Amino acid sequence: MAPSISKRDPHLCQDCRYCRKWICRYESCIGCRACEISCPYAAVKMEERTSSETITIYFDGNALQVPSRISIKEALQLHNFPISPFPKRDGIFVPCGVGGCMSCAMEINGAILPICVTEVSDGMRIQRDFPRHGSPLRIIHGFQGHPVGGVGTPWNLKSLGRNIEVACFTAGCNLRCPQCQNWTTTYCGKGNYLTPEEAALSLTRARTRERVDRMAISGGESTLNRPWLIQFLEILRKLNPDKEARLHVDTNGTLLTHEYVDELIQAGMTDVGIDLKAIDIETYCYITGLEDRAIASLYLKTSWEAVRYIAEYYKGRLFLGIGIPYNRDLISLKEVEGIGKEISKIDPDLQVCVLDYRPEFRKAIRRPSYQEMMEVHDLLRGTGLRTVLCQTSTGHIGPSLSS
Repeated sequence: MAPSISKRDPHLCQDCRYCRKWICRYESCIGCRACEISCPYAAVKMEERTSSETITIYFDGNALQVPSRISIKEALQLHNFPISPFPKRDGIFVPCGVGGCMSCAMEINGAILPICVTEVSDGMRIQRDFPRHGSPLRIIHGFQGHPVGGVGTPWNLKSLGRNIEVACFTAGCNLRCPQCQNWTTTYCGKGNYLTPEEAALSLTRARTRERVDRMAISGGESTLNRPWLIQFLEILRKLNPDKEARLHVDTNGTLLTHEYVDELIQAGMTDVGIDLKAIDIETYCYITGLEDRAIASLYLKTSWEAVRYIAEYYKGRLFLGIGIPYNRDLISLKEVEGIGKEISKIDPDLQVCVLDYRPEFRKAIRRPSYQEMMEVHDLLRGTGLRTVLCQTSTGHIGPSLSS
């Protein structure tokens, strides 16, 4: 691969300056692709850069000759270090690509920085396995009351007419959903990085202010920075030791191995919502915007296996909610029915929440009508599922407190 540089298409650019305010860290492009990933108008494309001087960096003490004006991630790729969007023992985990999640953080000239968006410099020293005296960091938004909750919120709380939980939202995601409904957080690479303790204190204060028992973390994708999330839940549990406190994690499930699930529950997670998105790999790639079919297949398999594992081993101990999408431009009713049948085979009592995917980021789609979502509701009920909710522009279709 050759070093690249971003080029802005003036016909597509709306001069929103999102890239400058929340993404780009340098005056001159280093080809990290963060602006290309995050541009809501798809106005940025990458072109090969023809020339660049050669400099020397030191990775774990080894001298590497690399081009200047590139990211550390790209420099390591040029030397065939295994960069992976899925955590592997022999790989370097780089999931979000914009610097928000800090999963790829290394010690760089004494500072802890994300390698995906940090520029190389001559003589730079990079330590992969550094002494972690301080806490992990991540950009977090929100700390606010929420009247509906997420996929992992029990249905009987969703129509109370007041805030039912407080939530915070993690920057960075490993998916590239063109209809992302929280894209200004998902693709946020600049801002205040919080430690788990700082975030837990803020969420606990929000709980006190809103007088609720539920505390939720969503995204972006909440599970990317595993050390951060585990510490956050552990501290949140210590700050909220009362039996009424509920710690709720919403996730796309793509990284939830059995071991990770066990660790989250041990740390204090009491409720989890998992967005399954599809059952067919072609649909999954289309909805998530992923081009690497092998990674997409791994993500899809991991999320489904997480649901099966939790349903089998933690039933009655952990509340599990399942999210699935609907928009006729993204997924067929036949596939939605297939998802419903598969969930019903796992456990027909699982709560399923259908999200009405709508245009928020790039995808020019029409929000499904109330009638469409009612059809989806009836279809899924016909698969044997007993608790089905469908999100609409006017509220949820599904069980009610009076039923």
